[in-house]
Amino acid sequence: MLSFPTSSVYQSSKCFVTYGVMAHLDPNQPPSKSKPWSTFDGQDFINRVEVIVPQGIVEKVQKILNEKAVPEYKRVVMSLHDIVSGDFYTRYIKEGDVMMLSEGRRGIDNVFTLRNGILTMFLDKEAYERAGIVGKPDGVKGKRGLKPRWVVEVDLTSASMVPGKKGFDRLIYASKNAFGTPITWLFCNLSSTVPNPDPLAPHSPTCCAVEPSVQQNIHVMLPILKPPVEAIGLEGREELEYFSTELYEWLSLIRLQSPRVLAGDQIDPYLCRYQVPGDGLQGKVCKLTWQGFLSPSWCRQMLLDLVAELPSKSWFSFSTTTFSKGMAGDNSEVSLFRPQEASGEYVLWEIKSHE
Repeated sequence: MLSFPTSSVYQSSKCFVTYGVMAHLDPNQPPSKSKPWSTFDGQDFINRVEVIVPQGIVEKVQKILNEKAVPEYKRVVMSLHDIVSGDFYTRYIKEGDVMMLSEGRRGIDNVFTLRNGILTMFLDKEAYERAGIVGKPDGVKGKRGLKPRWVVEVDLTSASMVPGKKGFDRLIYASKNAFGTPITWLFCNLSSTVPNPDPLAPHSPTCCAVEPSVQQNIHVMLPILKPPVEAIGLEGREELEYFSTELYEWLSLIRLQSPRVLAGDQIDPYLCRYQVPGDGLQGKVCKLTWQGFLSPSWCRQMLLDLVAELPSKSWFSFSTTTFSKGMAGDNSEVSLFRPQEASGEYVLWEIKSHE
């Protein structure tokens, strides 16, 4: 794995690139702890998933989609007190597995997240003092021109998080007195079962199905789709950096629907000097995009299906992007590319923003 050097003190993100080989996939015991699977599992709240494949294998991708349930999430208005009390807390948090993300912008508003049973609160100083819960400073210490902010984490799955315990009663007090205003949440049930009766139903949630947007027959110029032999190994760091940079740029331009990668593009070189690297070959690709509130487990399973079902000699790209974080709107991204005629090999980009 290599990280690209930071060229400026003002750079807001870092890119880590890994070139590796996947272990054999056992459908009965899908991998979770090794790369690239652990990297995708490590993301929190995914907003967008994008798949790029050659046009010739679109039917196989469509077959995968036909056999999978469409991912769903809900939009609901609730107060924090509604979440940490009553049947919702018991059935969905203590007994179930859900992830939730509140409205707001980190660094500006009070934002709440719930994942793996961990309630995280990003608070301004006034809300933090009013809540009376112990937390820690949020962000880089000593930032000038910014109001101090705090982050509080509470493990709701802990045995001590029950009525009558001091820590839980303090949370209930804060939810009533500091965070009693209803706000909009995105809600995703990661469990295969839904409680009956559903504690979410009284809050009139809006159900959202995430159908993929499909763009077919995109006629593009093709770059080199397999790393050169000299890029593999300890001595090929520089070659791998060049290959991965050029390939990531090409994939990003397709995702952005840029005309610069289209075959026959006639942009004046004075306006744009970008040219697709390679031997001038052309081809057609298809791009599929899911936009919504998606769980890392669904994304990992989608990638597993692509690796298992698509022809081993064919290339494809799979990318996930999280919701924005911080005032600058930074987000994190993970992109995987399986090279052409290189079964099991992959190039993995991890774009991490500074929070």
